[in-house]
Amino acid sequence: MKAKLLCILFTISLVLVKGPSTFGQDESKFGDNPDKCKINISLYQESFRQWKEDNYKGNAVEDAITPWRWVVFNCPEARESTFQNGVRIMDYRIKKEENNELREKYIDTLLMLYDMRIQYFGNEGKNLGRKGNDYYKYRTKNFAEANAIFKRSIELEGNNSVNAVLDYYFRTTAKMVKEQVVEKSIIMDAYDQVSEIIDFNLKKFESDARMFARWKNTKGSIEAKFEPFATCEDLVEIYTKKFEQNNEDIDLLNKIISRLDKKRCVETQLYFDVTIQLYNLNPTPESAYFIGKIYLRGQDYNAALSFLQKATTLEDKEELAKTHFYIAKCYQASNNKRETRRSVLKSLEYNPSNGFAYILIGDLYVASASSCGDNDLTSRVAHWAAVDKYAKAKRVDPSVTEIANSRIREYSKHFPTTETIFLNNLKEGDSYLVECWINETTRIRAAK
Repeated sequence: MKAKLLCILFTISLVLVKGPSTFGQDESKFGDNPDKCKINISLYQESFRQWKEDNYKGNAVEDAITPWRWVVFNCPEARESTFQNGVRIMDYRIKKEENNELREKYIDTLLMLYDMRIQYFGNEGKNLGRKGNDYYKYRTKNFAEANAIFKRSIELEGNNSVNAVLDYYFRTTAKMVKEQVVEKSIIMDAYDQVSEIIDFNLKKFESDARMFARWKNTKGSIEAKFEPFATCEDLVEIYTKKFEQNNEDIDLLNKIISRLDKKRCVETQLYFDVTIQLYNLNPTPESAYFIGKIYLRGQDYNAALSFLQKATTLEDKEELAKTHFYIAKCYQASNNKRETRRSVLKSLEYNPSNGFAYILIGDLYVASASSCGDNDLTSRVAHWAAVDKYAKAKRVDPSVTEIANSRIREYSKHFPTTETIFLNNLKEGDSYLVECWINETTRIRAAK
């Protein structure tokens, strides 16, 4: 121990001989007694270094505590590391202390270090995030206080917020709602807030596999905590109040529709009311699309068609494909086969992999078979064209294979018989033009 002390004192003497350049030019940061400040910094840092090299085990930290405390209270501006190392020191003392009263005082000191670090070195957002983590770690029951710290950190840091801060912020928010400290709407606000930050960082780090995975895990964690509060009943209850309080906030209306749509709460009165209001305030293709879907679901095909046609200027190709497919459904309901097919083909221009589109065309041909012919041959040939569409459906979209195969088996039975083909001077495998409104070339096949 004596040799160790002599070594430390020798190091300090070198520091003092070298003068201010060793510690920087601004002597005011070292308080009223700069030399003593520098001595205590060296004393605590040497012991702390040994403790760190010992993987934070052993008793070297005990020699660091007294000079470190002197630095904290007499020259706190000298080194930011004073507070970084202080967190480690106080964490050690808290875990070691068995006296609850003294342990609480150590926790108070730990939290005070974050406040002092902010006071002298700024970076309030990040340091509040660190403070919140330790606050929640040691005072889990005071989750509302921890939540306020996390919230302020996120307000300051925005998209630069740390994953753990977002996760703990949402966890404490969920606890507050569960314990009825705040109303349910708060969980929605928190979810929206953290989701925007997470989505920003997922996009930012999409080419960085490690960081992307980290943010993806954070998103999964938040989603899991949000799930118990995301039932249709909860969403409708919460957003009905928000809608009634401010039904002219377009951002809010879009958020409500998006949230209800995502959770498939689209058959609610709230969904309808919000969608109509959004269109009244801002008649965009997007809002027309939403309204058209609602009317289609309610089988009001004329109203649905009117709004869906106003949505055909959407920019998103996926949404355009859906819009034209829904328009086709409206025409199908009125038995307008030509317009139905025309709309389906338009839908396929934007999404050629939609197997259901080809199945719909096939169904149109089946429905037209008997009306497009007047004998055993011509009243059955439309089934050839229909089966062609079913076969195409499963080629472009394997998810519809079972449906397509079922229809192929069923309507292959309705092909003309071998005898009918022969009597009409036709041969299996040859091309054949199916006339009527269908007007497509297909291949001759006999019933199976």
